[in-house]
Amino acid sequence: MNFVFSKHALEQMELRGISKTIVEQILENPSQTKEEDGIKIYQSIVDNYLIRIFVNENKDPKLIITVYKTSKIKKYES
Repeated sequence: MNFVFSKHALEQMELRGISKTIVEQILENPSQTKEEDGIKIYQSIVDNYLIRIFVNENKDPKLIITVYKTSKIKKYES
């Protein structure tokens, strides 16, 4: 898959201690995907946190909008 990181996504990843390697692994093999308001969300549990990656797939290449991690796993998994 072909993705590019927005400046915002890179800033948030640095702030939250999420590596590009982890993001790329989740994008290649997510445990779950969802769609909200036309944005695709890739997510997987890593080290007891749910990492969520928001992607605009209407762009070419696909644009990673933001990335964050949460301990509220049950709230976002269905």
